[in-house]
Amino acid sequence: MRIEKLVVPTPFPVGPINLYLIVDDPLTLVDTGPKTDETIAALRSEFERVGFRFKDIGRIILTHTHEDHCGLAAMLQRESGARVYVHEWELPNLTTRGVTRVNRLLLARAGVGSEFLDQIASRYERIHDYAEVVEDVEAYGDEQEFIFASGALRAIHTPGHTPGSCCLLRESNRLVLSGDTILKTITPNPVLNPDPIDPERRFPSLGEYLVSLARLRELAPTLLRTSHGDDVTDYEEHFHRLVRHIQERQSKIIGFVPKGGVTAWQMAEKVFPAVKDIHRFLAVSEAVAHLDLAAAEGRLGIETRDGVDYYLR
Repeated sequence: MRIEKLVVPTPFPVGPINLYLIVDDPLTLVDTGPKTDETIAALRSEFERVGFRFKDIGRIILTHTHEDHCGLAAMLQRESGARVYVHEWELPNLTTRGVTRVNRLLLARAGVGSEFLDQIASRYERIHDYAEVVEDVEAYGDEQEFIFASGALRAIHTPGHTPGSCCLLRESNRLVLSGDTILKTITPNPVLNPDPIDPERRFPSLGEYLVSLARLRELAPTLLRTSHGDDVTDYEEHFHRLVRHIQERQSKIIGFVPKGGVTAWQMAEKVFPAVKDIHRFLAVSEAVAHLDLAAAEGRLGIETRDGVDYYLR
């Protein structure tokens, strides 16, 4: 089994994305890049560089359904007839028209006013143009094996960045394709999402992310090939650095909570005062995640006032 890294541009602040082509039978692409002319041209060039064309793809595995990871799945399926796979919790994101990352109910509960709600929603409507609905998709679950002629990759469900985020493990050498779960120089945003089991609730993204980090640690990976930036070669060191960063931010956020309580939106403005545009959504996601984790651990209380959650010391 040979794994080729294909690097293509994205229109997002995170920069280029690393896709992975598993050169085996079936030829398998892990993630696709966003739907832009520049990405399509770059991906064709990358395929030619390693001796293949789009029509040769037999299978597409998505680590999650953010547009830079899934945007070209429909186009590549049309050109190749490849099967497309995504974790079961994110299947509707890929197959249903009009699904948006901006959940107005959850944002309102976080204290986001109607004016900013409209701004955030309109910004993300434009981002949705970078992906296309895929009508023929197969859901996969935790521990599912993707079989190749010379080996297998095992899906490891690592929720946190999104509810259905997954890594792929090659058992023989403990190599991991980590998607956005592990990035060398970036702490993945714990994006605000409804819980797949109970959509009326917020998904406990940061708590689940910490569990995912620990689960990966138990696998003792030798190399993690990430979706943005360089590989991670020492996961033990990376794990401790990530956990320390999360704990430091958690303490900072708890320290900012006033006696009268604070909403997640107010906390986002306090911790990230300079953010604008779509970054407002990521900022409030980060604030909600930390405040919810502190509440779950008994370090803060939550009180709902007129449909808005306030966090109290």
